[in-house]
Amino acid sequence: MVTLEPIVVGDHIFLGVEVKLPKTTLLTISTSKGYIMCGALDVGLLNERLKERHIIAGRAVGVRTLPELLAAPLESVTLEAENLGILPGMTGADALLRMM
Repeated sequence: MVTLEPIVVGDHIFLGVEVKLPKTTLLTISTSKGYIMCGALDVGLLNERLKERHIIAGRAVGVRTLPELLAAPLESVTLEAENLGILPGMTGADALLRMM
């Protein structure tokens, strides 16, 4: 089952996506520039093998819902996210606002 949901942070609306899979759930919240995602995101792959795509993304681990993804500190971020001032430890919500 796939669920799309508007996510409001401050004055901005982002797109939340929840994908229910056997034994796991994938979570992501995106802007027009980038996204945050649950622990399934492979930041190393984005930084190394897909570097030419300049992907702006952050990863939070241990989250099970979209609200948890917003509130959780990011465990890792891509190099392009760092260039925008998005750093590990920042909440998902704060990272999304920097992706505007």
